[in-house]
Amino acid sequence: MAASISAAGLKALPSTFHGSWATSLAGEDRAMLSKSVPTYVRVARPLRSRPRMGNVNEGKGLFAPLVVLTRNVIGRKRFNQLRGKAIALHSQVITEFCKTIGADNKQRQGLIRLAKKNGEKLGFLA
Repeated sequence: MAASISAAGLKALPSTFHGSWATSLAGEDRAMLSKSVPTYVRVARPLRSRPRMGNVNEGKGLFAPLVVLTRNVIGRKRFNQLRGKAIALHSQVITEFCKTIGADNKQRQGLIRLAKKNGEKLGFLA
């Protein structure tokens, strides 16, 4: 078979392929190929770190070493009881202060959140 000249003036190479790729695979070859190719692709979920409860500033802050030392000396259970009492006492002081200046509950809650944030930064909640 000789090369023919196309409309653009370029020589076309002779080929034995006539039709589409779908018709080139016939019969059992096509059926076997279609069975070997999965119809879906399973993609693994990206690994996510578990949410960590606790203080993001743990071990940081001016008072963190003292807090950690105290926790190690008196034990975690007793330390958490002591910490809970200190936090409750501090919240009562803030509440009394808000009553004195006439602040409403929303402002009181804002002051308590601010106290917690400052305690984290200073290392009291390490």
